[in-house]
Amino acid sequence: MVSRLPPLALYVHVPWCVRKCPYCDFNSHGVGRGAELPEEAYLAALIDDLRSDARLADGRELVSIFIGGGTPSLMSGDFYRRLLDTASQLVPFASDIEITLEANPGTLERGRFADYRRAGINRLSLGVQSFHDEQLSALGRIHGGEDAERAFDEARRAGFDNLNLDLMHGLPGQTPELALADLQRAITLAPEHLSWYQLTLEPNTEFHAKPPRLPEEEVLWDIQDLGHERLEAAGFQRYEISAYSKPGRWARHNLNYWRFGDYLGIGAGAHGKISQPGESGFHIERRWKTRQPEAYLRRHQDPRGFVAGHRRVKPDEVALEFAMNALRLVDGVSLDTWCAHTGRSVAELSPKVDKAREKGLIVQDAARVQASAQGLLFLNDLLTLFSED
Repeated sequence: MVSRLPPLALYVHVPWCVRKCPYCDFNSHGVGRGAELPEEAYLAALIDDLRSDARLADGRELVSIFIGGGTPSLMSGDFYRRLLDTASQLVPFASDIEITLEANPGTLERGRFADYRRAGINRLSLGVQSFHDEQLSALGRIHGGEDAERAFDEARRAGFDNLNLDLMHGLPGQTPELALADLQRAITLAPEHLSWYQLTLEPNTEFHAKPPRLPEEEVLWDIQDLGHERLEAAGFQRYEISAYSKPGRWARHNLNYWRFGDYLGIGAGAHGKISQPGESGFHIERRWKTRQPEAYLRRHQDPRGFVAGHRRVKPDEVALEFAMNALRLVDGVSLDTWCAHTGRSVAELSPKVDKAREKGLIVQDAARVQASAQGLLFLNDLLTLFSED
């Protein structure tokens, strides 16, 4: 088993957005344009939430912070300045901490990026999804392609030198030509990082209840193959199923998830993963916070606090949870790390790896296990093999 606590990160959830997108299954709540959000009350609740969770750090520094949503760019720069100033007093920040804010190009006021940069945020993730207005409209987005390019330019002028663009493919009515045109517009902007992932119809979404007509499977394969080639030719390294970056610009917060690090989660509906000492090494606890924003805002007055629930991960579940994260990485994971995190021996792991290799889903050498190109495409099939007794 691991002999010391893993790195620690922080996730902050902002649950409001202007309009709920029909494909979104996150804890987000549309409030309409111009709505006045309870910034002061939510800031106070987040700080109280973190103050309660700070003991779980066990002396560790935060290596990264990710502020997601919803639409975090609905909040002001001063909101984040005060939040981060207080957070650094409750849990120490690493000297090279990565602090990411998700932003929607359709909710930004001129000059706000500069406020975010002054607040201490050093990485932005812009939810572009597409540069084609017709497809953005089909996705329920409130911005256009030119809005996205203007937001990117403003972020550069504000001093951000670490930018991610979120792009989706497999959109309603999308052809390979349209998908590649989206990628090329993104590449031309020269971000440090690109998240390029396929639209999926998740349960409890409008698209799941009323599915749009999506491209045929053969078209989806063409989009993926051509897109990977285009990104590689442009100097983007694929290091995770749907993540590409310029050299040295991997998303450190997401890497902490995939490498089975710990993270605190504050905000309405936020989740956390914490390793805690036990008699035979560390055990893992999953924690989640009150989901509804109004109820979350009231919880600082409740003696139960903000935690809506928690559970200890059973030993036989740890192996699958670890595989679900580590096998997303293109480079995979060392056998020693796998065994250390899961408590399984190489002898116990080998039959599952052998079966996956026979199916062409795993590539293995003496020291590492990694998903093959086929395994990355059919990750659920691969993970099924590791869930079997």
